[in-house]
Amino acid sequence: MKIPYISSNWRVLFKPYKTGNYINDHSLFKAHDGNWHLFGITSFKGGATNERYFAHGVSPSLLSEMKEERQEIDRGSLAWAPCVIRTDGDYYYMFYGPSPTSLAVSFDLYEWYNHTITLKNEPLFSAHRDHFVLRLDDGSYLMYVVGTKDKRGCVSLFSSSNLIDWEFEGYALTSGDDAPLQCPWGPMESPYVVKMDDYYYLFLTYTNCSPESYHNTLVFASKNPRSFGEYNGGNCGSVPITTLFAHAPEVVLENGQYYITTCGWLGYDDVPNSGAVSIATLDWIEK
Repeated sequence: MKIPYISSNWRVLFKPYKTGNYINDHSLFKAHDGNWHLFGITSFKGGATNERYFAHGVSPSLLSEMKEERQEIDRGSLAWAPCVIRTDGDYYYMFYGPSPTSLAVSFDLYEWYNHTITLKNEPLFSAHRDHFVLRLDDGSYLMYVVGTKDKRGCVSLFSSSNLIDWEFEGYALTSGDDAPLQCPWGPMESPYVVKMDDYYYLFLTYTNCSPESYHNTLVFASKNPRSFGEYNGGNCGSVPITTLFAHAPEVVLENGQYYITTCGWLGYDDVPNSGAVSIATLDWIEK
């Protein structure tokens, strides 16, 4: 097992000006043309009820600040926490919330078309928001979505072979009786899973939106990407291997170096670069 740690100072990766004045949850990935793209929640007013489209940034490298493109996915309704997956055919699938799950498909990352998506056997309240899709070695997919189970935060798990038809498999992570945060919408946010060697690492922001917890990201490790256990604050059950200072982080690899991002609403004093997605190097220590 390896333990991730932030090994550099934060610097600005993307800050919008034309489409909004901050970035919250986002999706960062390398496109087929070699450029890095970022889609993220934004607005000029702030607050979840005003977030109805995504800002779009692009750069040839993670070492340079991104150029702002136009706004995307303006459907006249809420649009939260995009996750973009590139397929073998160089199409792009964007999953976003809040519930019900929405899907948009693009061939160039600039024109997006709505597409029907099905979530089979989905329990009530299981899939609120913050989708993340992981491609497994066999070509199938797992989708992690935060929600609530028994009025506590959870990470729900769905599987698919085609990115369109999804079946509920259960819960990748649940909250136990001793979980320290309780809020109606669930304190688990923005799951992101990284596979390294024999382990899967789940990065999960755990917050009730207070200043004390807003940049609190827990990291769990498991050899089974479908099961990270039950979280009870680290005293019993599933124990995080580390806690990182980050909100809704993405973890990506470029030229052999891992990077981690952080972001968030305006008004939090300890944000590294107010209104921006910031990036830092992420290294790993053998446990």
